[in-house]
Amino acid sequence: MIFALVLGGLLGVSVLFNLGWFLSDVIRLRPSRGYTSGPRLEEVLVQDNGSGNKIAVVEVEGLISEFISQGGYNMVEVLKAQLQRAKDDDRVKAVLLKVNSPGGEVMAADEIYRALEGFEQKSHKPIICSMGSLAASGGYYVAAPCRWIVANELTITGSIGVIMSTWNYRHLMDKVGVTPMVFKSGKFKDMLSGSKEPDEITDAEKEMIQSLIDETFQRFKDIVADGRAQAYERNRKQSVKLSDDWEDYADGRVLSGKEAYKLGFVDELGDFDVAVKRARKLAGVADANLVEYQQRIEFTDLFRLLGQSDAKAVKLDLGFDLPKIEAGHLYFLSPTVLH
Repeated sequence: MIFALVLGGLLGVSVLFNLGWFLSDVIRLRPSRGYTSGPRLEEVLVQDNGSGNKIAVVEVEGLISEFISQGGYNMVEVLKAQLQRAKDDDRVKAVLLKVNSPGGEVMAADEIYRALEGFEQKSHKPIICSMGSLAASGGYYVAAPCRWIVANELTITGSIGVIMSTWNYRHLMDKVGVTPMVFKSGKFKDMLSGSKEPDEITDAEKEMIQSLIDETFQRFKDIVADGRAQAYERNRKQSVKLSDDWEDYADGRVLSGKEAYKLGFVDELGDFDVAVKRARKLAGVADANLVEYQQRIEFTDLFRLLGQSDAKAVKLDLGFDLPKIEAGHLYFLSPTVLH
């Protein structure tokens, strides 16, 4: 009995001790562990070349969005944290951006673009983009500010354009006998409503939506033109210059890596190893280790994840992410995803 009492007391102390550490994790009151706001990253050695220099590999994989991912942080937040680590580490001489994406949300893509552009301006470390099998639309948008772009001949890229889609289900409502009742403050408040009769959509509404699309599309073209022009100058005119008729190909069409190279959308044809060699050359180092910043997921991150999601559902991991495309949102998306 005495042994049981002592064991119980020790167990109680252990529970209280661990609970205290657990709560301090939740409210971030343990500076000794180096916690800061944002994703917690762990540096992982990808390729050891016996060098004191590093090249940080940062990935843009899948649909570009601000949806909450592992650990309660989205793609944009994780990428910004990775760039900050690369910026703060003097041993990191360049960043290698691996893009394998069909594009995604306009705002998310633009935030990534701004983060990459700001990184190069503040750190003076070059970013070299290595395109995978797919780097189209928003996938190309985020590559535009890079110092050098490498694509495989068979890479699917291009698809420069903007799309917004919605559904009109009024005829279906009529078939099942459902009549919408709408109360609105202004004549344009239900502009994208799917319950309107198709002939109720006015020319003014269509012009307003098209104007928004055109404005965003012009932003895309400005990003491409500025990014490629700056890269050409920073590379001392040794890279590929954007062709004079490039805007003729900015009509949403997809291009192969080989076609993109001829038009000046990319600087070099090759695989990931070619991009690594180019990164070393632009960084001015003979060799470098390849590192990644992987997000470290802890149990306390579940509280952040649950706190930001009011959906009571269980995620089924199928080995791939389905596109989370919403009606009425602007997207830089390749047609390979939309069909």
